Amino acid sequence: MGNFVCIEISGDQMLDRIIRCLCGKGYIRNLEKNLRALQREMEDLRATQHEVQNKVAREESRHQQRLEAVQVWLDRVNSIDIECKDLLSVSPVELQKLCLCGLCSKYVCSSYKYGKRVFLLLEEVTKLKSEGNFDEVSQPPPRSEVEERPTQPTIGQEEMLKKAWNRLMEDGVGIMGLHGMGGVGKTTLFKKIHNKFAETGGTFDIVIWIVVSQGAKLSKLQEDIAEKLHLCDDLWKNKNESDKATDIHRVLKGKRFVLMLDDIWEKVDLEAIGIPYPSEVNKCKVAFTTRDQKVCGQMGDHKPMQVKCLEPEDAWELFKNKVGDNTLRSDPVIVGLAREVAQKCRGLPLALSCIGETMASKTMVQEWEHAIDVLTRSAAEFSDMQNKILPILKYSYDSLEDEHIKSCFLYCALFPEDDKIDTKTLINKWICEGFIGEDQVIKRARNKGYEMLGTLIRANLLTNDRGFVKWHVVMHDVVREMALWIASDFGKQKENYVVRARVGLHEIPKVKDWGAVRRMSLMMNEIEEITCESKCSELTTLFLQSNQLKNLSGEFIRYMQKLVVLDLSHNPDFNELPEQISGLVSLQYLDLSWTRIEQLPVGLKELKKLIFLNLCFTERLCSISGISRLLSLRWLSLRESNVHGDASVLKELQQLENLQDLRITESAELISLDQRLAKLISVLRIEGFLQKPFDLSFLASMENLYGLLVENSYFSEINIKCRESETESSYLHINPKIPCFTNLTGLIIMKCHSMKDLTWILFAPNLVNLDIRDSREVGEIINKEKAINLTSIITPFQKLERLFLYGLPKLESIYWSPLPFPLLSNIVVKYCPKLRKLPLNATSVPLVEEFEIRMDPPEQENELEWEDEDTKNRFLPSIKPLVRRLKIHYSGMGFLNVKNQNPRFFFYCFIYLLVVHLDCIIDLHSDTSGMCCVVHLDYVFHFPFVFPKTFCILFRLHFYTIKSLCV
Repeated sequence: MGNFVCIEISGDQMLDRIIRCLCGKGYIRNLEKNLRALQREMEDLRATQHEVQNKVAREESRHQQRLEAVQVWLDRVNSIDIECKDLLSVSPVELQKLCLCGLCSKYVCSSYKYGKRVFLLLEEVTKLKSEGNFDEVSQPPPRSEVEERPTQPTIGQEEMLKKAWNRLMEDGVGIMGLHGMGGVGKTTLFKKIHNKFAETGGTFDIVIWIVVSQGAKLSKLQEDIAEKLHLCDDLWKNKNESDKATDIHRVLKGKRFVLMLDDIWEKVDLEAIGIPYPSEVNKCKVAFTTRDQKVCGQMGDHKPMQVKCLEPEDAWELFKNKVGDNTLRSDPVIVGLAREVAQKCRGLPLALSCIGETMASKTMVQEWEHAIDVLTRSAAEFSDMQNKILPILKYSYDSLEDEHIKSCFLYCALFPEDDKIDTKTLINKWICEGFIGEDQVIKRARNKGYEMLGTLIRANLLTNDRGFVKWHVVMHDVVREMALWIASDFGKQKENYVVRARVGLHEIPKVKDWGAVRRMSLMMNEIEEITCESKCSELTTLFLQSNQLKNLSGEFIRYMQKLVVLDLSHNPDFNELPEQISGLVSLQYLDLSWTRIEQLPVGLKELKKLIFLNLCFTERLCSISGISRLLSLRWLSLRESNVHGDASVLKELQQLENLQDLRITESAELISLDQRLAKLISVLRIEGFLQKPFDLSFLASMENLYGLLVENSYFSEINIKCRESETESSYLHINPKIPCFTNLTGLIIMKCHSMKDLTWILFAPNLVNLDIRDSREVGEIINKEKAINLTSIITPFQKLERLFLYGLPKLESIYWSPLPFPLLSNIVVKYCPKLRKLPLNATSVPLVEEFEIRMDPPEQENELEWEDEDTKNRFLPSIKPLVRRLKIHYSGMGFLNVKNQNPRFFFYCFIYLLVVHLDCIIDLHSDTSGMCCVVHLDYVFHFPFVFPKTFCILFRLHFYTIKSLCV
């Protein structure tokens, strides 16, 4: 049988228990009142919670950190809130259990327990509400643990560091890229930025430094970041890339972080790694360094900062620090030699440091002289150059994906040190060398050439001179040495590229094996004769421009059947090509510009592959008879030659069926061109129309015309034939939706005294350079009455970059109201005494810091009238005087040699050249004999660049060697 337990409770005990339930804390009889109080107190607590949360949010937006006590309180409120909702949700049922007017319950035990929970929760809510009155809810965050990275003191980068740091700290900047050539100091600067986080502290939760380098994989980047976040345990390592990205994102999502990626070579996929994308909301930052500007755009920084080479004085300071005072003081001569060595480095910190350290122990003058000789002759042979400098730079070359682009890069090493390479000429040569492909359309090939050029610039292997890629590019001297080193198979085949440009040669250098030579550049020397025999059977490129060449032996070129590019330009005494030219059966590019060539050799017609022929400024060339046999010719320049567009010339030109680009000078014998030839003309000079007014309406059919110079011609009205109409009409009636000069970018008007305005240029929407000189009747550039019906549709000068006005005594107005000039960088006004107002207001020029106004006489700036005070305040700092001082500053071999003329006569002619063609002279220096003059000219000259004919005859011109300096 089962066991029974009997519990006896006396009646008195039961009664006492019932009384306690009813009378003690009143859990049952006060239940209804406590529920109302709990609901009321909970509403008050929620209101207090919202106030605290708002205060915390405001403080956190100021980068403060919430107090731990505040967070505990908020967590408790959230917990109590949930519990309260649970209790109140069953309150109707519990209230139904009450009886005897709420004094008792049908289910005493159940109601007692519920009533007790309500009572205790009410006490807790009341207590939390009283504790929610925080005087402070936040505190400054603890300094983030940033381990300072070891770095050497920087010289000359202080300003760049300040700019980069300020930009990175801007609220609107989430991603910042630093780009620059190898060895320029990007990583050093980046370390300085990293260490500033350690100095300042508190703003960011974590700063992550990752060295990416070439070929880095996603998994490696995730692993490096995980180590910084203490995620990299065995379990994490076994996860796939997607799960790892999730883990990284989870950790970083709640933090304000800085990710610093050093030395990236391609786009880093932040999302795939797990990095939350930086925004103004999360206030996070991603910064990186790269050699390729293209990567900056791919990463989302469209205004990246370029780290440039050091300025000369900063470079000297860095070099001095590496060499040491003891060495520099060991001999007074060494300081001057050390400066020469430092200059060879062209401000590149990597070269300055390595070469400086190498020379630190060299205390003999002869050692320094030897160093200069080696760096001048073949820098790759200098100690440590091939071990510490060139291989680092070579990474940029290796990163070029296309072999043709690599060839384009190596080709630039054929030009002299620190040379400004004309981009148009360079690309024309690339086309003929086959680097750009087989496209037969020159315009398309040129466009591709510019794309390839842009790739090299963005890779920081070339720099664009003064920001104008369309004009010149420059190859840094140390990068050039790297290119020559690569081209010579890393020094093993030095005769692959024979480059002796601008080194003062008077004769052809000795070559051990002519058969090994692939490319040869002897440009900008003093070579007068080439009479030796050379069996250059493999030679494809020969640069002989800018010498003093008088005689080129046929024996020298006899075996050059593979020669593709031959440049003989700027040899002012060269007057005859040898008949052996006919043997150059592979020749595609021939430049005879600025020579005294008198006639084309009969053998020229055998050059069946010739594509480019430059005969500009050949003032003794009177005939191009036989040129019609050059059936592959696509580009021909006769500009400023003595060959004008007469009937015999036109007949020759009409037979060139593949011709696509023609540059020519027309004089008073101008006849109507056929429509096909008119469409091929890209550069045109018109001069000498003085007998009757000249109508330029035929220019409307020249669809490819981009350079036009009109000189000493008479025309009073310009009528333009509309392309869609057979009838001629005034330009005021042309359909403005069909502009007639869509490709015209350069216009020069000189000595056109009948002209009163140039309203017709409204139909040249892409005009970049406008130059108007010595035209005494010009009173306004755009006439309001003529243009009033057009300006509602056409806004003039939207592409204009440079405006030059000279010797216009009646000019009063450029335009009658302010205009926007999105690209304008220069306005030069000389001897225009009536011009009182420029068409500017405070918003006309967006980049006013890059904008200049130059006026002569300088007093005229005081007479200028401004649209309003804001306009005056904005542009007054942009007004710069025209430089009139002469200062001696020799650099390189820039010279003009006077030929059998009195030096004073030379001086007057030279000043004439400056007045007509250049904004100002910077430097002028002549030797004691007066027979040589070194000049430094302002950069801005005006396209097309034209020298007076008499000047060309009198002087031996080496224009490529003239140094261009900024004012």
